Amino acid sequence: MHSPDSPSMLDLSAEGHTLLSCAVETTLDILGGRWKVLIIRELLTGVRRFNELQRSLPGITQKMLTQQLREMEADGIIHREIYPQVPPKVEYSLTPLGETLRPLLQAMHDWGVTYAQLKRLDSETQDSVG
Repeated sequence: MHSPDSPSMLDLSAEGHTLLSCAVETTLDILGGRWKVLIIRELLTGVRRFNELQRSLPGITQKMLTQQLREMEADGIIHREIYPQVPPKVEYSLTPLGETLRPLLQAMHDWGVTYAQLKRLDSETQDSVG
């Protein structure tokens, strides 16, 4: 819920647009790129070890996964737990801040499902017209 002093998504005034743009840019700075949202999606289901994450994300390199995890840890999105054992055991999980992304990813999922359905219907319409 927005307070009277905070811009809503529909506030198209110059000030509201600037604040909204800044907030969207901040979100994209934190979550941008191909892999971060997918890593978060995997961590929404629970704690994962590095190799589990890498296996669940076909195409991601070890270097890229390491970089993305470090950036998200620095941003406070994920927690890295190191267990003092041999061989070393490291687990990754979402922080409380990371958990706040759950509704955002659910909304992205819902939008993707709707988009796929619309594209399918559009394709079927094109096929029947052509």
